Amino acid sequence: MTLIRWSPLRRAMSLRDAMDRIFSESLARSYWDWPEGERTLSVPIDMYETDDHLVVRSDLPGLKPEEVDISITGDTLTIKGEFRSEEEERGDVYMQERCYGRFQRSVALPTGVDSDAAEATFEDGVLKVTLPKAEEAKPKQITVQTGA
Repeated sequence: MTLIRWSPLRRAMSLRDAMDRIFSESLARSYWDWPEGERTLSVPIDMYETDDHLVVRSDLPGLKPEEVDISITGDTLTIKGEFRSEEEERGDVYMQERCYGRFQRSVALPTGVDSDAAEATFEDGVLKVTLPKAEEAKPKQITVQTGA
């Protein structure tokens, strides 16, 4: 029978190796590593609240308003579209940092909105979605009465 010296780090290292493998095989894949049918870009957004509205802004450079699809399902806002590459003849490409392809961004809305009265504007490549708050989500002022 052979005795093996016990080392508490032996198990810790195997756990670390397993976690590294999980991340490298799934979450940490770059956009180009995904199969073409599964590639989806994400676009950055800003979301802020006023007294009466919830406002979402997103930079969508190069797109036209008719190329953007906006939907609200329950308490989730979804923005979809596609960045297309210019169809010009290119020689040798030395750098390409701009991504092309479909994008989709879904965000949970933090308060109830009246989706029927939602408005979207598009100016200088910036999408602005204005969502009126539902009446039940608006703050209500309560007057304090004195007891008599």
